[in-house]
Amino acid sequence: MAKKTRKPRPWTKEDVQMLKTMVREKTKTSVVARKLKRTETATRQKAGALGVKLAGASRPKRVMTK
Repeated sequence: MAKKTRKPRPWTKEDVQMLKTMVREKTKTSVVARKLKRTETATRQKAGALGVKLAGASRPKRVMTK
């Protein structure tokens, strides 16, 4: 059986506005994606295309030891 392909849902003006609002509020990427009903990858890609930086889980810096 052939695998069905999915067509990406276009971003509406309301989606973009909500994305920008949540980014300003420093909402985590996973929460933003869930509220927009999109994947985290799609959300990150759109934010990058818009030139906005998403908040994410902060990672501790690696400490180099001898």
